[in-house]
Formats: sequence, C-alpha cells, structure tokens
Amino acid sequence: MERNIRVEILALVKEYFNSQEKTVFTKGKSMIPFAGRIYDDEELVNLVDASLDFWLTTGRYAEQFEAEFAHLMQQRYCMLVNSGSSANLVAVSSLFSPLLKSQRIQPGDEVITVAAGFPTTVNPIVQNGAVPVFVDVDLDTYNVKATLIEQAITPKTKAIVLAHTLGNTFDLDTVKGICQKHNLFLVEDCCDAVGSTYDGKMVGTFGDIATTSFYPAHHITMGEGGSVLTSNPILKRIAVSLRDWGRDCYCDPGCDNTCGRRFKAQYGDLPVGYDHKYVYSHLGYNLKVTDMQAAIGVAQLKKLDSFVQARKDNFVRLSKGLIKYEEFLSLPKATPKSDPSWFGFPFTVKENKFFKRNDLANFLEDHKILTRQLFAGNMTRQPAFKGVNYRVASSLEVTDKIMSNTIFIGVYPGIDQQRMDYVLDVFGSFFKSKIGI
Repeated sequence: MERNIRVEILALVKEYFNSQEKTVFTKGKSMIPFAGRIYDDEELVNLVDASLDFWLTTGRYAEQFEAEFAHLMQQRYCMLVNSGSSANLVAVSSLFSPLLKSQRIQPGDEVITVAAGFPTTVNPIVQNGAVPVFVDVDLDTYNVKATLIEQAITPKTKAIVLAHTLGNTFDLDTVKGICQKHNLFLVEDCCDAVGSTYDGKMVGTFGDIATTSFYPAHHITMGEGGSVLTSNPILKRIAVSLRDWGRDCYCDPGCDNTCGRRFKAQYGDLPVGYDHKYVYSHLGYNLKVTDMQAAIGVAQLKKLDSFVQARKDNFVRLSKGLIKYEEFLSLPKATPKSDPSWFGFPFTVKENKFFKRNDLANFLEDHKILTRQLFAGNMTRQPAFKGVNYRVASSLEVTDKIMSNTIFIGVYPGIDQQRMDYVLDVFGSFFKSKIGI
C-alpha cells in the first residue's frame, strides 16, 4: 500500500498535541490573564497542513475563511489583513478614495469619534489628514454618549468612526440615524465585539464598513490578523486595492489576467497596454495574512459560538458576584437592545475614603489576576497626540474619570468556574481588608 506521508504527519501532530501535559490551576500561583488564546489539536493540524503546502501568502485557507466569516458576520465581503489595526487603516483610508468621487473624505475634513478607546481606531483619521473630533462617553456602557454627536457636527463632518467598547455595542439606532440624516459614513470597529448583536443583527452590519481583530486576546485568533467587512462592492474594491499594494488589478496572488484585459487598457498617464498588474490606483500597502494564519482561523471559527457563550456566562458570573460592592464599584451595563459578546469586564472605582483604583488593581495583580486600563484612557492626553490636529466637541469629563478610575478583567473562555470562584474570592478578601465587608 502506498504511504500517504501527509496524513501520517498530521496524525502525529494531533498525537503530539494530545500528549502535552495539561495545565493545573493553583490558587495564588497560576496566572489568570485578562485574555488568551484557546485552541486544540485542530488548529495545530491546520497550521502544519498549510505549512506543508508552502504557499506562504494568502491561499486556500484564506479564501475559505473569508467566505465563512463573511457569512457569519452577515456581510457580502470579507478581506483578511494582518491585524485589527491594519483593518482600521484600510477601512478608514477607503473612505478617502477617489473612486467615491464627491462623497470621499478630503484632508481637513472632520470625523467624529471618542478619546476613550484604542489608539488605532483613531490614528487612521490623523494619518489620512482628517481631523478627529472627540465627544464624551457614557460611564454605564463605556460607549459614545450619542446625544452629544449632533452638536459636534459641522459642515466639515464626513464620517463617524466608533468601536463597540469591550464588546458592548454603541447606540446604533441613534448613531445610524444621525449618519443617515447628515449623509455621513459610519465605520464600526468590531475588534472587541465579534459575535455581539444589536436588535438581533450582527454588529458590523449597520455601518458602511467594519473591522475585526484576530490577535490572541480577541474572540478568535490567528496569532496576528484582522479583517475588513462590507457589503458595498465599491468599498470592497478599494479595500482590496489598499491591502494589496494599492494596485488596480484584482487578480489573486499567483493568478494572471483574470479580467482578460491585462495589456489592453490605458490608466492615468501610463502608455496604452501597460501591464495592469503594475497599475496603482491607491497609495496602498501590503497587509495580507499568510495562509498558515488563515488555517488557524478556519479551525477557530468552528469554536466561535462556544467562545461567545463562555464570555457571556463569565460576564454574568462577575456581575452577580460583584453587585454586592456597587456602593464602591460602577459595574458595566449592556446597551439597550444589545446582546454583547464581551471582551472584558470593566468597572469604575467610585470616589470613596477607603481605596483608589490602583489599590484594587495592585491587589488583584498581586493575587495573579491580570488587569488592564481601558486602553488609552483619554487619547488626547497621550504623548503621541501632542501636536496632533484634533477638536474636542464636548467636555471629556467621563473620559477623564475612566482614565483615572477604570480597569477591566477577563471573561475569556479560559476562565473556568474554578478560576472564576477564585477571582470573586479575591475581591471578597480585598473588600474585607479595606472596609470589613
């Protein structure tokens, strides 16, 4: 019988994974991260399978992932990129494309966003020469205070770019209504919110274009990776061009003359018949993933439903366990009409005479429970924003409060019941030591 060496290799990979010693949780010694990757032998088998092809750029696994993820996210198109930050760069930059004609954003135009978030949601606005306009957020949801948006709009306003903070959706009814009223683009940053829904629909389907991240901390992982999602064919064409060096040609890697007009047309001031594979219609980048990354993502997609449910369950456990401390902690609330796929569990320490935010954060960290700030806190106070041209359209009072008093802890699927019980016990120990309750 002829040997199938590939099958043998993949069987050994599976055997190797299952032979590894499983981690045992020890209270006070084992780390409880705020996030982490969850995988089994299937991801490892897919990774090795893709590596055996030695097709090192995007290939069959990327094509499969893009089709399956687009369907899952209720979109026509999914374009894989190498990170969520790159996805934001491509999504926002797409709105500056000359292919959008009079609708395109121009340098000097304004884009409404928030300062309480992650820098690479906002950075592409600055990098494209537009002006970010910051409005404040709501302390219950950590999302934009939608009632402040209208007063921030000027004749220069062209778009709204917002993230669904830590998986909690922003007020999509109000924001979408404002966009329609004022003819504004809407970019949904869903990097922390894969699987979240609003009014029964997937986030990412309300705006013109959306983004996700597949960094190890997120809902599914490729190690590094992200995607741009849209149902608009023009935005899809632009996004692919920006991702693929800015070229005008849409042939997949390794393919030639898909359009049948490779040497037959004229573009710009180039000679007639100039090779279409080397015609550039945008100032683009090379932001593709490898097929090995996509192979991991294909395996991860099969687990997404269970990952999302575990995050929701852990959020409920923390909410029920910490409600007894509401006198001292402002606990998060889901946006009305939303069902969040939570990235983390944020809470804000209220002003009190017993302890500060950092006292609690240090206590948790000392007991091996990792915490994180709500990303940049107030972006306008970050060193990178010194000298940046931006406008503050409302008081950022709540944003500053989040910067000073808010942290979040994990709800990711690796936190099982045993670990969750320990987390709640540590909170109990802290409040007993500080307040005697």
